[in-house]
Amino acid sequence: MSGGDTGGRLVRPFTLTGGRTRPSRADFTLITTVTAVDPPPERAPRPQPEQLRILRMCAEPVAVAELAARLDLPVSVVVILLCDLLEAGRITARAPRPVTRTTPDLDLLEKVRDGLGRL
Repeated sequence: MSGGDTGGRLVRPFTLTGGRTRPSRADFTLITTVTAVDPPPERAPRPQPEQLRILRMCAEPVAVAELAARLDLPVSVVVILLCDLLEAGRITARAPRPVTRTTPDLDLLEKVRDGLGRL
């Protein structure tokens, strides 16, 4: 790999976020599900190329972590881009549903223990 490739990768995320290093909102975790709004709002600003890629990937619900992996970008950069898209009304974000079970599933835990024992 040439030195130019590495340097370009270090600058690129900074460029994508317009120099921002923190998201404008706290709506997103690694397992937040994101879905593109179809049709987009009439007055939504024109998305940048990376945001267009995100919108195409979000035609069906997808987790933030999966988006970052598919885009080969740091999660922090993807979250900043997602904040912009959410504020523009281009996506919806759904937090993971809380687990209501208060006691551990002993059967599942035993299966995990047995599986680890076979390794």
